[in-house]
Amino acid sequence: MCDVCGCGDPKVVSVDVHASLLSANDHEAAHLRAHFLEDGVTAINLMGSPGSGKTALLEATARALGGRLRLAAVSGDLATTHDADRLALAGIPSAPITTGTACHLDAAMVAGAVHGGVIGEAVRTSDLFFIENVGNLVCPAIYDLGQAANVVALSVTEGIDKPLKYPVMFKAADLVVLTKVDLLPHLRGVSVGAIADALSRVMPTPRLIELSAVDGTGLAAWAEWLMARRDEVRRAPRPAHPHSHGHEHQR
Repeated sequence: MCDVCGCGDPKVVSVDVHASLLSANDHEAAHLRAHFLEDGVTAINLMGSPGSGKTALLEATARALGGRLRLAAVSGDLATTHDADRLALAGIPSAPITTGTACHLDAAMVAGAVHGGVIGEAVRTSDLFFIENVGNLVCPAIYDLGQAANVVALSVTEGIDKPLKYPVMFKAADLVVLTKVDLLPHLRGVSVGAIADALSRVMPTPRLIELSAVDGTGLAAWAEWLMARRDEVRRAPRPAHPHSHGHEHQR
């Protein structure tokens, strides 16, 4: 449970206050979305449990794309800058968002990194902006960050029932990336079929990519999916009255 949202616990945060927090967040998210659309940036909210392989997925993404698309990222965690440091070493301009006690990122945190942080220009000129959320299968699903798509990293080591146990997260997902599939031969009672069946029970439109950041399985399909999302954003109408923070650049 975090000190920011109370994780939906009415004994900690009243329903009225929680609704107000979400309303303020949605307003900031709409502001971010307008900026992303104006700049032609495809923002991806990457969610998943701690250890699900989110950072490894982004490192592998940079390798797989090989410079074909411009990338940027923020990495949320309660403490340390380890994930953002790893992404920077992988060639992705990145910045940490250290939340302290909050178990999710909110739109204001992302806006602070984008508008006031050192990676602001890298985000504005990127094709893909990854928002690596705090490791959690509950609260991150509730907060709009202005993203074009929600992606959930689900590792085979988490078992087959996570979609059924955390349905809100998977209902909000546009894509589930099943990570660490190279470990399947070593896991008893875990199969892609069983996981896909669980997803079919909660995802309105099930979409699953099997992937290994170690041996490269699924990276081509993942890159193709990302490029398709990028193309959708490029084709989307631009805001009628785009917000400005004094930056101008050519796309």
